[in-house]
Amino acid sequence: MAKKKNFPLRIDPELYAVIERWAQEEFRSVNSHIEFLLRDAARREGRLKKKKEKE
Repeated sequence: MAKKKNFPLRIDPELYAVIERWAQEEFRSVNSHIEFLLRDAARREGRLKKKKEKE
């Protein structure tokens, strides 16, 4: 697996609390849930291509 990029993220505490609760409901860490949300948004906007399924 490729190494992931680390960077600081400043976020509104109220929004963080929402994401934290949401992540718990989805059994994810806050970090992985933020990545999931960003990846989903990028796919929906056509900025990230879907991986080809193996045949």
